[in-house]
Amino acid sequence: MTTVDAQSSSLAEQRAQAVATVRALGPELTGRIAEGEAQRRLPDANVQAYHDAGLWRVLQPRRFGGQEQHPLVFFDALIETARYCPSTAWVYGVVGVHQWQLALFDPQAQEEVWGESPEVLISSSYAPTGQVERVEGGYRISGRWSFSSGCEHCDWVFLGGFCPPPEDGPPRPDMRTFLVPKSDYRIEDTWKTVALQATGSHDVVIDSAFVPEHRTHRMSDGFKLSSPGHVINDGPLYRLPFGLLFTRSVSSSAIGLLAGALDAYLDVARAKVSASDQSRVVEDARSQQVCAEARITLDEVSLVLERTFMELMAAAEAGETPAIERRVQFRYESAQAVEKCMEAVDKLNGQSGGRAIFHDSAIRPFFQAVHAARGHYANNPHKPAQNFGRVLLGLKTKDFFL
Repeated sequence: MTTVDAQSSSLAEQRAQAVATVRALGPELTGRIAEGEAQRRLPDANVQAYHDAGLWRVLQPRRFGGQEQHPLVFFDALIETARYCPSTAWVYGVVGVHQWQLALFDPQAQEEVWGESPEVLISSSYAPTGQVERVEGGYRISGRWSFSSGCEHCDWVFLGGFCPPPEDGPPRPDMRTFLVPKSDYRIEDTWKTVALQATGSHDVVIDSAFVPEHRTHRMSDGFKLSSPGHVINDGPLYRLPFGLLFTRSVSSSAIGLLAGALDAYLDVARAKVSASDQSRVVEDARSQQVCAEARITLDEVSLVLERTFMELMAAAEAGETPAIERRVQFRYESAQAVEKCMEAVDKLNGQSGGRAIFHDSAIRPFFQAVHAARGHYANNPHKPAQNFGRVLLGLKTKDFFL
């Protein structure tokens, strides 16, 4: 089996190798779509295949057995995965990026997770829906967090919450990520959906759990590019703005979903003859147009993604902090990519005829998944667009998840 090799001599080779690795697994991923949808979780074989290929560790620090590769290697693998299995891609995006976020935590937390095995995975639910109490040495948390994709394959979870201010401190918001072991929470089976069925994005419930201070990460530290993990993980990869890498991890699968939808449409259209007049679909002007528009959209959103992370990595390597205006623009472009891909998939699906509504339609998983992806809070382009506009007009940003 082809595996990802962090020692490849150039970024281009590393990216090509990541794509080749996923492509070799692709037919197996597609072949297990029905199994995953029926089980409402990723097949164990998919998760293990990504372990064997080194794909889960692309963004993980080398000191803990990871690849520590350029983010474009990760995104290329994510996008290629989405061409074959939407649910595997979604879980790979949201769980795979957690190896990067853990590298920002206090080194003690990293050792607790990766000390025994570099293959430990972490799920998440960042919406601050639980309760947080400040106690000696840390925090006590409780509550319910939803949409924890891939949680049944993970041994830890990242949970979002607002810390109450200290008695002698200013009452400013303090949003944090809390790192919790599986022994302290339970998974409740709630994932019964019509899209991304195999992501197993169930609820995580905690009655009461203590989280020590070192197992928390301030969102403000991610924004300021000054996290506790930098003491040991000081490479440019870990100097990227948290919000920009995270939002792209939940938006970039849409690029692969559009690519998969276009593949599915072309496979059918090239051999299809209209039942009404026996004309070949390939000669239909509207069919030609939607294919062209889809391919152009793919090029556009892919090039913007590449430009974004080439620029961010160059700034990190130079020890520079990206300007707020650029960060706000990148945040908007991340969400806008999903909107553009969804619109292109809708056109392909609309041109696919009545057969597209059947469960075994090749385009069906991509059509459903891209709409589910668009539903994620980070993939709604309207607020990021407004925020980008206000910054262009000389006002201050209202969004700090950048």
